[in-house]
Amino acid sequence: MPSLYDRYPFLMNYFSSENVSKISHCILFFGSDATVQYELALEVARLLNCKEGGAQNCECLNCRWLRENKHPAVRTVSRVDYKPADDKTKTVISVRQTQEIKKDLMVTSDYHRVIIFCDRDDDGNIQGINYRVFQEEAANSLLKTFEEPPSNTTFIFLTKDKTDMISTIVSRSQCFFVPAQSEETRDISLVSGVMQGYMSRDKNEVWDLKDELLNIIKENGFTPTINQVENYLNSLLKSNYDNAQLRQKLLNDLKATALAKKQDLLGIQTAGVIENLAFALFEV
Repeated sequence: MPSLYDRYPFLMNYFSSENVSKISHCILFFGSDATVQYELALEVARLLNCKEGGAQNCECLNCRWLRENKHPAVRTVSRVDYKPADDKTKTVISVRQTQEIKKDLMVTSDYHRVIIFCDRDDDGNIQGINYRVFQEEAANSLLKTFEEPPSNTTFIFLTKDKTDMISTIVSRSQCFFVPAQSEETRDISLVSGVMQGYMSRDKNEVWDLKDELLNIIKENGFTPTINQVENYLNSLLKSNYDNAQLRQKLLNDLKATALAKKQDLLGIQTAGVIENLAFALFEV
């Protein structure tokens, strides 16, 4: 598999060793692939701790520890990771855990401490965090720490969508969209003809787009169709990330696609969901 530097050149250039001193103390990665977000978080932690200039192939002790995910100053916090022995909660990141974090941060360290907040599924796979797992009481207990962290400390949050996080964390974080690139999410064959050039279509064609998407859904189902719309938008975002105006438009369109998925789960009529999506895609 290509390296992170090949897959995400924009992000890795930003987090390069030359810029490492400028990295915010709160970083939020969002997108559908939490596993690659976690990989990025560990690479940021490696760059922050490397003593030999941050080369990709560096074999210093800190870099070896990070590649093995064994660094003593890099912590993963989830509803099952970093749990004190007397903490019996199983579904949330608890206040007890946040108290433990603050206690640990009171001890000085020769390393750059990186704390990665995420979730895990029942099989132990990395998942994006959300407000149901990292609830307001626990998050608020760390807000002052997020605002004024000890020196050489960085917090990284992994989530599917910024709306899945409480706003006080989002407002304190530098946010980066991480497009999914796994093979199983790349298919756009169902929607490529409909979506191609959608941003240059006349506004009067919004109803045509709606009908075209509904026809695809009728033949193939809602979820496969909307997933491919999302894939199509992600592919455009990847190839146009350096265009700030277009990047923001595509991020807004991806947000509208995520909303369509949520509306479908709530049982809203498909025609209404797709109409809302079509109008959102035609917004400038």
